[in-house]
Amino acid sequence: MSAEKNPTPQAEDGSTRPGRRTPLIVAAVAIVAALGITAAVGLGGNDDKGSGPVAVVSGGDDTTRAATVLDRPFTKPALVLTDTKGEKYDLRERTKGKPTLIYFGYTHCPDVCPMTMSNIAIAKKQLPKADQDKLQVVFVTTDPERDTPAELAKWLPAAGDASFIGLTGDFSAIQAGARQIGIGIDPPKKQKDGTVVSMHGAQVIAFSPTTDQGYVLYGEDASIDDYSKDLPKLVKGENP
Repeated sequence: MSAEKNPTPQAEDGSTRPGRRTPLIVAAVAIVAALGITAAVGLGGNDDKGSGPVAVVSGGDDTTRAATVLDRPFTKPALVLTDTKGEKYDLRERTKGKPTLIYFGYTHCPDVCPMTMSNIAIAKKQLPKADQDKLQVVFVTTDPERDTPAELAKWLPAAGDASFIGLTGDFSAIQAGARQIGIGIDPPKKQKDGTVVSMHGAQVIAFSPTTDQGYVLYGEDASIDDYSKDLPKLVKGENP
């Protein structure tokens, strides 16, 4: 397992901005891997009591793995948003029984978001056609005010693949959905120079087609080769 780095992100003009907030699971995974133990990692949730989901990750000797297999998977977020056609999209219903990768980001992101989409897109094209058709890649914006359905429809084919699903909607609903799978996002903030910064966790969560549970986590360092190696197994609901 490999821990995700927390680089200093940039605004859309390339200037340095405060770091993206990454869920605590990433640092904990690194510690767990180093110690070779199994530990429970608490993540920020959105229920009334303020408690969140708990992901349990198994430690081991292989610290080079890009994927972290969760012993206690996440339930797929109960998100009903708007897709690139301007139509209602029920995430649970539309991806039920399908291998699904979910990522939260924004189209004005200068680095990690387009790189992540591109890496997945290139790896996806290496799958047999039938498996390509099964795989669902969902990009949920963390900047819904600027990321309209039209903007997502224009950006996704360029950054990743025309088949990728882009979703936008009410920020509070998006934030709550992200928290359900342990990903922290903050409302976009306008800086003094006029640039807008969206701080978000940069994990990709893979959901099994057999259980509809999010059982594998990828950090922003996951490469094309990592996804190419793992996607054939994820399509079948197997551990990478």
